[in-house]
Formats: sequence, C-alpha cells, structure tokens
Amino acid sequence: MISITVTALVFGVIFLAELPDKTALAGLVLGTRYRASYVFAGVAAAFALHVALAVAAGSVLTLLPQQIVHALTGVLFLGGAAVLLLKKGEDEEEVRRPENQTFWKVAGAGFMLILVAEFGDLTQIMTANLAARYDDPLSVGLGAVLGLWAVAGLGIVGGKALMKRVPLALITKIAALLMLALGLWSLWEALAG
Repeated sequence: MISITVTALVFGVIFLAELPDKTALAGLVLGTRYRASYVFAGVAAAFALHVALAVAAGSVLTLLPQQIVHALTGVLFLGGAAVLLLKKGEDEEEVRRPENQTFWKVAGAGFMLILVAEFGDLTQIMTANLAARYDDPLSVGLGAVLGLWAVAGLGIVGGKALMKRVPLALITKIAALLMLALGLWSLWEALAG
C-alpha cells in the first residue's frame, strides 16, 4: 500500500535537492537542442534505475536495529545538508551532440548522461536514507521518481524561465534546511528510542 504522506514528503525533499543539481542543467541543455519527449524518455529511464538501486540499498539498512538506522540516517541527512550549504554554483557542462536526432540516439544520450552524472549523487543517497528511514520502499521510490521526473521535465521544457524567477541559491537553502530538520529529527529518535 502506498503512503501518500511518505510519497509527498520524499517528492518534496528530492525535488528541492535536485533543482540546483548539474543534471537539471544538463537536461535544460539537452532540451534546448533536441526534441523534449526524446530527451525526457532517456532521462526518466535513468532516474528510475537510480531510484531502484537507492531504494534497494535503503531497504537493506532496515535490517539493522531501529536506533542505528535513525542515527545513521540522521548523520547522513546532516551531511547532505552541509554539502548543499557549502557547495558552490556548478557550471553548465558541455553535452556531446548525437549525430542525428532519432529517438534512440537522443534518448540514449539523455540516459547515459544521467546514468553517469547521478551515480552516487546526493539525491540517490538521500533516497536510500529515506527508504531506510520509512521502511516503505514503494512510497519512497514513487516519491523519489516523481520528484526527479518533475525536475527533469522542468529542466527540459521550462528550465530557462524557472531559473530567471527562482534563485537556485534559495532553492538550495530550502532543501538544506529540510535535510537539516530530517537529520535532527532522526538523531532525536535515535537518542530517545
């Protein structure tokens, strides 16, 4: 059974954390050069694979005693908040242009770009943490995939307009504060339990 609360929480955290990420900018670049639906198909498939791996890793953590899981996820969330607060703006990376714009070439380029760029990324680590924290892999996976897909869609279709209206520094600070709150809450549960 899917928990709407867990799905919504995960969606919000992952969405905010992914917005200032380099992959959102890469999606923007690909979307300005190629057919948006082709780019999105490749990017969406890569994000789904990353979420599946992260949820599986997080589900393994649920086998540990609950206090240890809370302490571990708390420390990892605090580390993620620190990374977001301390990281500097990332430059747009050069994206290699496929020789033609067939579906498989464009979707493949989007898939490979995200597959490589997101492996071990902050949002993948956060997804594993959330899977361990809530012990609800389906809800966490759904929230994370939808959050990543929403950012990818915004980046591909409407990224330029969003970047002009909402400063990435503000989005990064909001995501960091959410992670800080989740980290402190997890540590409090570890100490109280």
